[in-house]
Amino acid sequence: MLLSSGSIAVNGDPVSREKEKNGALIDVGNGTLKPRVEKKKLVKNVISEELEVLWDDGYGTDSVKDYLDAAKEIIKPDGGPPRWFCPVDCGCPLKGSPTLLFLPGIDGLGLGLILHHKPLGKAFEVRCLHIPVYDRTPFEGLVKFVEETVRREHASSPEKPIYLVGDSFGGCLALAVAARNPTIDLILILSNPATSFGRSQLQPLFPILKAIPDELHGAVPYLLSYVMGDPIKMAMVNIENRLPPRIKLEQLSNNLPALLPRLSVMSDIIPKDTLLWKLKLLKSASAYANSRLHAVKAEVLVLASGKDNMLPSEDEAKRLNNSLQNCIVRNFKDNGHTLLLEEGISLLTIIKGTCKYRRSRKLDSVADFLPPSRQEFKYAFDQVVGLLRVASSSVMLSTLEDGKIVKGLAGVPNEGPVLLVGYHMLLGFELYSLVEEFLREKNIMVHGIAHPEIFLGRLENSSNEFGMTDWLKVMGAVPVAARNLFKLLSTKSHVLLYPGGAREALHYKGEEYKLFWPEQQEFVRMAARFGATIVPFGAVGEDDIADQLVLDYKDLMSIPVINDYVRELARDTVNIRDETRGEVANQALFFPGLLPKVPGRFYYLFGKPIQTKGREVSLKDKENANELYLHIKSQVERCLDYLLKKREEDPYRNIIDRTAYRAVYGDEVPTFKLD
Repeated sequence: MLLSSGSIAVNGDPVSREKEKNGALIDVGNGTLKPRVEKKKLVKNVISEELEVLWDDGYGTDSVKDYLDAAKEIIKPDGGPPRWFCPVDCGCPLKGSPTLLFLPGIDGLGLGLILHHKPLGKAFEVRCLHIPVYDRTPFEGLVKFVEETVRREHASSPEKPIYLVGDSFGGCLALAVAARNPTIDLILILSNPATSFGRSQLQPLFPILKAIPDELHGAVPYLLSYVMGDPIKMAMVNIENRLPPRIKLEQLSNNLPALLPRLSVMSDIIPKDTLLWKLKLLKSASAYANSRLHAVKAEVLVLASGKDNMLPSEDEAKRLNNSLQNCIVRNFKDNGHTLLLEEGISLLTIIKGTCKYRRSRKLDSVADFLPPSRQEFKYAFDQVVGLLRVASSSVMLSTLEDGKIVKGLAGVPNEGPVLLVGYHMLLGFELYSLVEEFLREKNIMVHGIAHPEIFLGRLENSSNEFGMTDWLKVMGAVPVAARNLFKLLSTKSHVLLYPGGAREALHYKGEEYKLFWPEQQEFVRMAARFGATIVPFGAVGEDDIADQLVLDYKDLMSIPVINDYVRELARDTVNIRDETRGEVANQALFFPGLLPKVPGRFYYLFGKPIQTKGREVSLKDKENANELYLHIKSQVERCLDYLLKKREEDPYRNIIDRTAYRAVYGDEVPTFKLD
């Protein structure tokens, strides 16, 4: 996890490439390297070009116990100044990865990302700032130290962004550096930044700390550890959410006793003199950063905990969002102050979901995309859409080259480029099972072409929690644009396209399973240019989730106040089809009123693949392209008709029947007989 100050130097900063069995080397000062175990291994100097789909990101394999164990070694005094170290657990990143500098909280250890080292190490050159326990460098001295590193990195790679991840106190440090360097491309990620230190809930207690006798100070770090973080969430880090409650409770009961005795090291991390110094440092850091917020030009992502007992982080996130020029917020309502050391999702996932990961000055949604890891896949489809997945119990069917319909996705080609063209169900309910099944059965990432509003942040809920729109981006959604479709097809990707777009997904009453496609052959010639295989498909089941559409666009526009909100949303919405005529041009965004019902089932049918390879010349002709376009549309309608008819024969269409089947047999629930 850590490295010595006496191995290899990168841009003047000490870096080590040695690695021990469990991936940890501790800098004990004066260039001395002390491993926790004797056996060592060398890190292979291999840089991969790309990540595999469902790669193992390692998140959840380390916990707060590892943080406290590593702290025992790194806190040993050596008389040295603040320094950088590169966690060996991070390994080697992807080629062209940007630099990420971690700025620690009040502990100063630089170990605050220990849960995230492995996933971050694939996407970044990670370096962590270590401030020795007895170091007394003033805040401005730390700002200059970090600033020098930032300027060196920028000089060596001026086209790459530099990431500053600031935890609590480190958030003030990141803002200060950004304010002093407005022309450098910086991306700030602030976890419960201490800019609100003056309004801390603990302010009345700080004078008392000065008066506590030295012999009683050993209890203070214990108290602070409970104030700063949630021990339960810390102990839950490496426990899988999908486990039965009994097993989860059993593992938690094993983790907690192992964690609590290790907290004794907190009194060594923050001895009394150091604690009093750190409180003064926090005060000056907060004042310095707040006085320069107007000068911060960098992109800023604020992560705020809802149960922060040390700082008013949620309120501070709102203030920073209003004060900074380019800031977004994500709230984590169940986490404490030590957000990065608690159970949840990895920091890399948050960075990806908020579109903050890029390797050049401008975000490229295709080139900068990192495929979902196995851990992200499990979390997204178990925790985020797990209820919908269980309720819909999707049936996937596909068509072979000979026209035979089979269960599963065998009829969809494995080799790209493949363009999946189909019907957009109400609110896009069909998306989640479709993407999941391609990942689960074929290990294929399907990139959905999505409305730009998803990426502009205006569709986020008022709570600003890491939600569904963020997960869509993690799972491969890209903004609808000809250049993005071009890039995806040129890289032989599987692409999901809905010609009916928002008009189909937000249809009106009585328009279920009706296609609203534009007149132009928007995608046919693009597909032919790359020899893509087009697979038409249909998906039904929206009327088995909602009994009826209670309020559609026309109804909402007849309700005072609400119609003003819809108009305002429509006025700010990006129009992606300026020249389109007809119903598909009506793309007003709104949230329809639905009346839920006892869930039925989702059904998908992927039609016979249509080859465009070798037809590029003929499909340049508008008539030929239009003929193929209409054929694809008719095949989608045919798939819908087939499914609407055949689902009536499914004995397990109702969730009650499916639940009873699972209770008896415990197997995958069957469906209607195939023709």
